Amino acid sequence: FHYFALRKMHFLLHARALAAFPGGFGTFDELFELLTLIQTGKIAPIPVLLYGREFWNRVVNFDALVEEGVVSAKDLSIFTFVETAQEGWDVVQDFYRDRD
Repeated sequence: FHYFALRKMHFLLHARALAAFPGGFGTFDELFELLTLIQTGKIAPIPVLLYGREFWNRVVNFDALVEEGVVSAKDLSIFTFVETAQEGWDVVQDFYRDRD
């Protein structure tokens, strides 16, 4: 895709899960766009896997977002921290197994 916004839209419409690894602004853009769309009910929930809890908790203070009232504690259940590929795969399988 020539335009990033168009690529992101197609990615978000067709994704069955998102695996986010430590990254920069592009990673944050895609991740937070997806979290917002799920949070606001604009798209159906999918598994959102954040690889490397230590990284994510260091760069995003999720607890502070709740304390400041800008997200609810329930919103933190939209994503799951994982450390290994197997752990991530298990989360995805459990997510879709529970929906069958």
